[in-house]
Amino acid sequence: MRTLPAAPHTGPVSDWVLHVDLDQFIAAVEVSRRPELRGRPVIVGGNGDPAERAVVATASYEARKFGIDSGMPLRLAAKRCPDAVFLPVDAPAYQEVSERVMARLREFPVVVEVLGWDEAFLGAGVDDPEALAEDIRRGVADETGLSCSVGIGDNKLRAKLATGFAKPAGVYRLTQANWWDVMAERPTDALWGIGRKTAKKLAEAGYRTVLDLAGADPAALAAKYGPRLGPWYRLLAGGIGDAEVSATPYVARSRSRETTFQQDLTDPEAIAAEIETLAGRVSRDVADEGRPAARVAVKVRFAPFLTHTHSVTLPAPSSDPAVLAAAARTLLDRFDFGKPVRLLGVRAEFPRA
Repeated sequence: MRTLPAAPHTGPVSDWVLHVDLDQFIAAVEVSRRPELRGRPVIVGGNGDPAERAVVATASYEARKFGIDSGMPLRLAAKRCPDAVFLPVDAPAYQEVSERVMARLREFPVVVEVLGWDEAFLGAGVDDPEALAEDIRRGVADETGLSCSVGIGDNKLRAKLATGFAKPAGVYRLTQANWWDVMAERPTDALWGIGRKTAKKLAEAGYRTVLDLAGADPAALAAKYGPRLGPWYRLLAGGIGDAEVSATPYVARSRSRETTFQQDLTDPEAIAAEIETLAGRVSRDVADEGRPAARVAVKVRFAPFLTHTHSVTLPAPSSDPAVLAAAARTLLDRFDFGKPVRLLGVRAEFPRA
């Protein structure tokens, strides 16, 4: 009989973590602005032209039925769903709606920790979290006309996973009490933090389900996947995670810019010029942030879809555009430009607090 890791409740019975996730957020904002699109497959990405090199930012549920997911090339999405409506990304519009949603959430007796445009953790001390979740759903709908799903948990991990079971437009509770009933026989990529590639490696090692991973020998996991990741995988499988919800404002760890080219680049001078341009944009972002950068990274995606990244630590944190651009140019020497380039990116990373 395998010994499973303890999965204790992380606070008093009246302390809950709620995860609020706006359903198909970007697509929903676009449909709210164009009601005639309701019920049709809507795909948002790039400039809205499926012939361009860009990826799907989000797809409506109607489009997802055709196997269309975020990150998929627009051209492939168009092949899978020729009748879809393609729209350009309108970041300011999504930001404005997101701010209204987060302001509405702060009107409830909760602590709000914003995760992005479309999701947030809420810390709540209530006896009936389901009633609070329904109030939140109604509040968001009244404020924006958008629907959201709410996951209820006794820590962030369980609340986040619960939202997946709540979608669309529902409420679901996942805690120590039902963790094994719900999660035990699911594949490991059902866990927040384990993707398909990692799940495949775990399965090859004999850990096919959440229960398999939870019952694994910690020493064996540490030896195979490292002293940090190995034990962490086992904690995830046990549903163990952080329960603290903080209202501390989000602080960006980096600023980045990238460009996907409609025609592949092969000329070294053209590649260097694009890196200069991207570094200049990142430098302005760093200046606006008011914090110096500690590292610079360059990303190159070669045709058809092979991506490499190299980075360098600066001698001292800097906001100087010349310093950031010089670092980016130097990094180009680390790449083997034997194939055409379809994407370039530059990232400036801030010192860790």
